[in-house]
Amino acid sequence: MKMNKHKKNKKKNKKKNKKMKMNKNNNQNKKKNMKKKKNKDKNKKRRDKKEKKKNKNKKKNKNKNKKKNKKINKNKKNKRRDKKEKKKKKNKKN
Repeated sequence: MKMNKHKKNKKKNKKKNKKMKMNKNNNQNKKKNMKKKKNKDKNKKRRDKKEKKKNKNKKKNKNKNKKKNKKINKNKKNKRRDKKEKKKKKNKKN
């Protein structure tokens, strides 16, 4: 009789331990997944920030280049005009 009780308890404990182990594993996995998700979110945020900065700089540079090109074009135009005037003057003299 005692033996059977002992066996019964052993079986019960085994089941209990298995359940506890499963729970422990589940909890660990939950924690791990949460950590992964957190990191994923963090990385996404970082990437988005980088992208935003890149776009902002792109826009800034575009405007900068626009101004620069405007200046260059103006200078070219002026040079052409001066050249024409010089030629005109020269021709007038002749």
